[in-house]
Amino acid sequence: MAYEKTYDLLDLAIWMQSTREGISLNDIAEKYQVSRRTAERMRDMIITRFPQAEEIICENNQKRWYIPQGTLKDLINFSAEELSVLETAKELFENKQMAEKSRVIEGVIDKIKASIKTDIIRKIEPDTEALLEAEGFICRPGPKLIIDEKIVSAIRQAILECHQIQIKYYNQSTNKISINTLNPYGFLYGERNHYLVAHHADGYYGNEVHNFILSNIKEVKILESVIVNIPDFSLQKYAEESFGAYHENPFDVEWLFDKEAAKDAEHYIFHPTQTMIKNPDGTLTVKFRAGGRLEMDWHLYTWGNHVKVIKPENWYKEK
Repeated sequence: MAYEKTYDLLDLAIWMQSTREGISLNDIAEKYQVSRRTAERMRDMIITRFPQAEEIICENNQKRWYIPQGTLKDLINFSAEELSVLETAKELFENKQMAEKSRVIEGVIDKIKASIKTDIIRKIEPDTEALLEAEGFICRPGPKLIIDEKIVSAIRQAILECHQIQIKYYNQSTNKISINTLNPYGFLYGERNHYLVAHHADGYYGNEVHNFILSNIKEVKILESVIVNIPDFSLQKYAEESFGAYHENPFDVEWLFDKEAAKDAEHYIFHPTQTMIKNPDGTLTVKFRAGGRLEMDWHLYTWGNHVKVIKPENWYKEK
């Protein structure tokens, strides 16, 4: 118990140095699941040990505290487990055809290693390699779409700089190339395709947002014109309206897993808005609201006859 309290205090000190907005007593109580009195004692211990800590008075006279950067430079270090998690994330991005993100993580890893003392890095590197071997992950077999990294990089640059883009896009249904001027908002990464989420700048489709398959974008040109955001548009909310990355109008979904599959299904998050009901007969009901009928079909296929679609009622009739 004493060890855990010491760990929490060190963690709190690092947290207080990582933010300029400061940490309140309510923040401490919520994160460490302690009473307000215990939160006060933890704060007092930090201030006693680090007198450099500064107090901020915010709106409603709420007090917050932070530790100036550099104060904990000799106390902050990185473990083999933390490095192995970053290495694993790097490999996952590589296998998801997101090489640019993989390179960013690789740069972070290099900076971390450069900041660790030589004798310490020699000790933790063998443990990092051992963890990577012990905690391997399964790469999904099968074909993968080829995505031009330069195109993704250009779109990301346009989003960061708030510029519209012009793309040459291959339409699979018409077998033709079209030129589109877009307000790019972000990316959605699916199992089969990765998408650019964007809005047509010419206003032809009103405020309707579309998904463009990244592998079908042949050229990108960053324009001087500034991105025009749709009022109240949220990429996260937009993504939650879909099952997977394919977007369509959401509808009520209800799946019934039989007794044999119910225990396995309990461990899945099928959708962020889902609710699960354990039925008296041992079956499991999963409910959520989303679009993406095709990707739902792909996923349901993996459960075979162990799942039945209750809603929409016409699911099987429309096949």
